[in-house]
Amino acid sequence: MMRIVFVCHGNICRSPMAEVIFRQMLAQRGATERFDVDSAAVSAEETGSPTDARANAELQRHGMPRSRHIARPLTRADYERCDRFLAMDADNLRRMQRLFGGDPQGKARLLLGDREVADPWYTGRFDRAYRDIETGCRALLDELLRAETQR
Repeated sequence: MMRIVFVCHGNICRSPMAEVIFRQMLAQRGATERFDVDSAAVSAEETGSPTDARANAELQRHGMPRSRHIARPLTRADYERCDRFLAMDADNLRRMQRLFGGDPQGKARLLLGDREVADPWYTGRFDRAYRDIETGCRALLDELLRAETQR
């Protein structure tokens, strides 16, 4: 089973949205049993907080279930037990790599590859964050399923 962790600053907006979106995509493709999906924060400031109400409202606008995720900080131990880490922005990626002591196994990258998912906590653009996250999750799932068939 491949273990995937979506990562953002506080784990209350973008990363829990990505977790829900990706799980829904897995269910639609009949692949839920092959992946373990989680999300975490590079900061501990929101630890124990529920997903932001505005993020949940955006998920529901798209027919997705509400996230029941409780914010947690990413840990160094996550690097050993998980296979992929998808950061929402460059700062998340840098902080993740610092926490992990680098990325010797090449497990961490930006969800969108060459661009960032803007933080809707500051912009208020949960619609844009949803669209970008959905795009990144779709590309990630296609990539992972292609890799499975090539093994």
